[in-house]
Amino acid sequence: MNKQPTIELKNICFAYGSVEVLRDVSLTVKANDLVCMVGPNGGGKTTLLKIIVGLLAPQKGSAKVLGKNPRQVRDRIGYMPQNPQHDPVFPINVLEVVLMGRLSKHPFGPYGKNDYSLAYEALQEVDLEELADRPFARLSGGQKQRVLIARALATQPELLILDEPTANIDPEQERCLHNILHRLKERMSIVMVTHDFVSELVEEVV
Repeated sequence: MNKQPTIELKNICFAYGSVEVLRDVSLTVKANDLVCMVGPNGGGKTTLLKIIVGLLAPQKGSAKVLGKNPRQVRDRIGYMPQNPQHDPVFPINVLEVVLMGRLSKHPFGPYGKNDYSLAYEALQEVDLEELADRPFARLSGGQKQRVLIARALATQPELLILDEPTANIDPEQERCLHNILHRLKERMSIVMVTHDFVSELVEEVV
């Protein structure tokens, strides 16, 4: 029996005021697919990701993620946004950044033992567990990207959405990211946006 698609978009349209960004966009992503979305700045990639994660609603067409309206399954999606804002002098360490991925589970209370355990597991997934206590501001660009992926993984997602994960990282860090994605796609679907990243790991290029 065929599995239900992880993402199913049909004839999606979206505009910011009079500026049309998406027109009749359709896309299907299957379980354990790794899909790479490529294109120039202003091409609508980030807008489409925001529709997939439920931050925006399509003005026309339909969007289903894990069989439901994206807003109903946000807690099952790990999302690394493009250029997340952070204060370089704010005193926060790597583990604390990853723990932010657990905030949706505890909006009014402290983290529990299970949250810390899942945060450490997420850091292990990206090969950075030894940096748990290091200030986030002292990391390299590639290390910061991997920590932000770990923050998304701390949600225990079934779908991982990465917006420009290879931005501003060197070739060695990019190879490390390739290895991480190769492991992760064994248990979840992954959609990543980039300008030019295509590899043997990718099942589909959009």
